[in-house]
Amino acid sequence: MKVIICGAGQVGWQIARQLASEKNDVTVVDQNADLVRQATEALDVQGIAGFASYPDILKRAGADDADMIIAATYSDEVNMVTCQVAHSVFSIPRKVARLRAQSYLDAIYADLYRRDHLPIDVVISPEKEVAEAALQRLAAPAAFDTESFLAGGAKFLGIVIDDDCPVVNTPLRQLTDLFSTLRAMVVGIRRDGVLFAPEANDQLFPGDECYFFSHKDDVKRALEIFGKITSKQERVVIIGGGNVGLAVADALEKRADRIRAKMIERNRPCAERAADALERTVVLHGDGLDKALLKEANIDRADAVLCVTDDDKTNILAAVRAKANGCPMAICLVNDPTLTPLMSTLNIDAYINPRATTVSSILRHIRQGRVRGVYSVGDAEAEVIEAQIMSTSNIAGKKIGEIDFPEGVLVGAILQGGEVIRPTSQTRINEGDVITLFALSKDIREVEQLLQVSIDFF
Repeated sequence: MKVIICGAGQVGWQIARQLASEKNDVTVVDQNADLVRQATEALDVQGIAGFASYPDILKRAGADDADMIIAATYSDEVNMVTCQVAHSVFSIPRKVARLRAQSYLDAIYADLYRRDHLPIDVVISPEKEVAEAALQRLAAPAAFDTESFLAGGAKFLGIVIDDDCPVVNTPLRQLTDLFSTLRAMVVGIRRDGVLFAPEANDQLFPGDECYFFSHKDDVKRALEIFGKITSKQERVVIIGGGNVGLAVADALEKRADRIRAKMIERNRPCAERAADALERTVVLHGDGLDKALLKEANIDRADAVLCVTDDDKTNILAAVRAKANGCPMAICLVNDPTLTPLMSTLNIDAYINPRATTVSSILRHIRQGRVRGVYSVGDAEAEVIEAQIMSTSNIAGKKIGEIDFPEGVLVGAILQGGEVIRPTSQTRINEGDVITLFALSKDIREVEQLLQVSIDFF
């Protein structure tokens, strides 16, 4: 597949690295020549320095025969014009754009683009993706990472194994025997900074980061087995009233189960806008680092604090201060991946990486065949892939134990006959089943080959 990626920032870089590692023909375009040079030196990609929306620049990037263009520059306007030029001048079949401004999103989601007013096939909204990720974290307070699969029937969660976990030093095979009715399966372990897919005889140790799939009805029981206490989130303090904070507060207000939310926003116009848009959320104007203001927001009585300002350091410090003042759970937004190792040291329960959420969303629309969902794990170390089995697939009609999966690939859950089941070596995968696979990045290409996906993804 030939792909042009416009924008060599964090998102563009990550998408380029991922696609290049899978032997796709990738060209990166950015007006910053240094970023282009860094991409071409570090990755197996071609690079063009120039404005992504200029037809001559796109032509040099190979737009005449490109299969897809991904416009992920920092400018919404450049991204939209790039897709327009790609459509009108070069007839590129698939166009993906990252847009931030809510006004543009409102117009596009009103289906204007379907009438060729704005020829964008897929719109990615980072704020929308981050807001959804924040809501997922709030729904599973004991996990540092969580995502839904199989139409919500299965959950993918990441937890840290504590010293008092009752199942440490126990082989995973034995866990299956001990909890035979539990519809959950460990698919990944990160130990000493290295992520791997475990074998049946592997054990969990304190300090491990454990990733597992669970039937939605068994999540609470699975967390308790791993020593995690689950509690309902009824009071939430949101620090940051920008697009992300506003989207989270609005979603919380619309929930059937009542959640009391308070918001702290430093910028007065932004705080006034949030106060006008929200009905039940109390909006306080001030600094989220102000101890007195946190006390006024009853931070000591809150079940969770969500720090989603546009500054990483503010988010981290606000989360630490909230914990110090009695809040039991802190979630913060962190753009800089080099800061994420500090989370556990600072006792921050969970973090959201906008780059990872945006990359996951874009990959969902790039993957070939009957792929219905993709979630990027860690720093693109692995992916969780949800795919429907086609009759042409090499694994259709076979038992899982008979399939020669790569060492870094495990089946996490299967939707079979309308029911989500835990896979075993004797589970037969049939045409029409929907499966979730945990796969290390190096094994993605082989997974696609096993699924016998078609390169014609339109």
